[in-house]
Amino acid sequence: MPLLELSGVSLAFGGLRVVDDLELHVDEGEILSVIGPNGAGKTTLSRMIGGVARRDGGELTVFGLDPWQHQTRVKSRIGWVLQQDALDDELNVAANLRLWGDFHGLSKSEIVTRSAAVLTLLGLEGREKSATQALSGGMRRRLAIARALLTEPEFLILDEPTTGLDPQVRHQLWGVLRRLKEGGLTVLVTTHYMEEAARIADRVIVLHKGKVVAEGGPDDLIRRHLRRYVLELAADDAPAPERLGCAPADVRRHGDRVLAFHDDEAVLRSAVAASSVRAAHVRPSSLEDVFMELTGSTLDG
Repeated sequence: MPLLELSGVSLAFGGLRVVDDLELHVDEGEILSVIGPNGAGKTTLSRMIGGVARRDGGELTVFGLDPWQHQTRVKSRIGWVLQQDALDDELNVAANLRLWGDFHGLSKSEIVTRSAAVLTLLGLEGREKSATQALSGGMRRRLAIARALLTEPEFLILDEPTTGLDPQVRHQLWGVLRRLKEGGLTVLVTTHYMEEAARIADRVIVLHKGKVVAEGGPDDLIRRHLRRYVLELAADDAPAPERLGCAPADVRRHGDRVLAFHDDEAVLRSAVAASSVRAAHVRPSSLEDVFMELTGSTLDG
């Protein structure tokens, strides 16, 4: 049995289905990334899993339990980090962890031992007495994850954990997630950063308007839906597909950009060298390209 399983799950607000007949599962020990633009249903999904939002229909189980009917039992086994960290700014780092541990019934010795371990894992050792309100955005996010790990959860849910963080901090958190997976923790990450999903996930689900439109490993999704490389250029500069060395079916127009896909990078670079196009860019195809291919829109909507 998967650790998490959804079958035909739906939820509507004001007549609008934000989650629509959703099917997905998470196996023990994997990192699943749910990607999609704002409004795709990612946060609503995490709220249903955490027993905070009640679905309208379908089946949802975590550890074989319905999280709405068995909220206490499910919540005792998961760690959940929201987009808003909900840290207590009146307390320092150590006190935030101590309060969380008290709330979950940990002994004083457990809190001390576990606090030291999670702060070291998240690179916050030596910050125990730092005022929480004085922490940078990246440190606050790391503290929120440390707090979620304090109870030694079996399943960690991260709702857009790196939104608003600079690239260096984002890479640091990706390293933490990889170490957690190596330790056997199961992780679900919702994000609208395609690079994030590609770097950390064993499996990716592409969510659009509350529906799963694709599922698979990051590289597998690209192989199934697109050629390996893409030439990106301004639509006004784009020559005919044959001059790009591409079949017409492998050329897409998105707004003011034209994307020409091919499995041979050299073909695309030769096409650029032999033409008068300006500001052309050859790169590997990405998950964001897959998203545009499947939905006809960018991550910004």
